[in-house]
Amino acid sequence: MLRVVVADDSVLLREGLVRLLVENGHDVVAAVGDGPSLVEAVEEHRPDVSVVDVRMPPSHTDEGLRAAVEARKRVPHTPVLVLSQYVEMSYADDLLADRAGAVGYLLKDRVAAVAEFLDALDRVATGGTVLDPEVISQLLVRRRRDDPLRELSPREREVLGLMAEGRSNIAIARTLVISDGAVEKHVRNIFTKLTLPPDLEQNRRVLAVLAYLSG
Repeated sequence: MLRVVVADDSVLLREGLVRLLVENGHDVVAAVGDGPSLVEAVEEHRPDVSVVDVRMPPSHTDEGLRAAVEARKRVPHTPVLVLSQYVEMSYADDLLADRAGAVGYLLKDRVAAVAEFLDALDRVATGGTVLDPEVISQLLVRRRRDDPLRELSPREREVLGLMAEGRSNIAIARTLVISDGAVEKHVRNIFTKLTLPPDLEQNRRVLAVLAYLSG
């Protein structure tokens, strides 16, 4: 069971999310409709994860995202899963800027795939980074000109792309129909080629994903 804060200005969508989460065994500790209330709820309840709509009052532009970033400043590394109707590139940049992990960015239509949405929620709550495949695609198109990943083989790029989606090594092996050992070898090669030595203070998997998104 996760303790969850839900932030969405649409009463219908907010209550729908609350019902979905409760029916799947989670505890919704707060459901709010604006950015300041989100920050207050995170500070008060210290939830396992917050589900946040990007666009909230008063301007319905990026208030939700900015509130999520502020919440992570006040409660460092608090897990946040952002939902958006469209891919907003600057939002993904801001959300990942602190390199701390425990963040996700999904398009709202992914919520309809309940199992996929709940899996993403669990992964973010446990410190993972989950990005919608469409977000990854658009980030790659925008940033391909200066590619720091040029040393990676095609298979290593595939593995890193699946890592960026939040997949575990076991899930990557199943997707690519290769052994777990082969995935582990590719991951080690990725870390080596991206110059990410073992470091107890940093999550190399998160840093590798960030390199992938900036490449």
